[in-house]
Amino acid sequence: MQPKLLKYILDIESVIQEIESIKQKTQNDFNNFSNDIILQRAIERDLEIIGEAIRKIIDTNPNVQISASKNIIGLRNIISHAYDSVEPEMLWGIIQRNVPVLADEIRTLKGA
Repeated sequence: MQPKLLKYILDIESVIQEIESIKQKTQNDFNNFSNDIILQRAIERDLEIIGEAIRKIIDTNPNVQISASKNIIGLRNIISHAYDSVEPEMLWGIIQRNVPVLADEIRTLKGA
């Protein structure tokens, strides 16, 4: 595996661990999350990093398959440029449903 590619994969893996830590801090409860703007901003930043890392992975090796890569990169752009449209419900849904799928895909890529 190319060193750059591995770096981006490890970056995503690290950020996913941060997201899991944040979910633990909220006791996996949406109300706790929605009442803590600092945790919301942390999740926004983590999702930005994931989106940028995936963009770099695809640029480095277009053959890498990440099922929702276009959506993840698009989310990064929304968070960066349309920040005022990001709602806690959207972030919560992403970290509950989409991040676990991405985590599995990243583990598979790392093992390849």
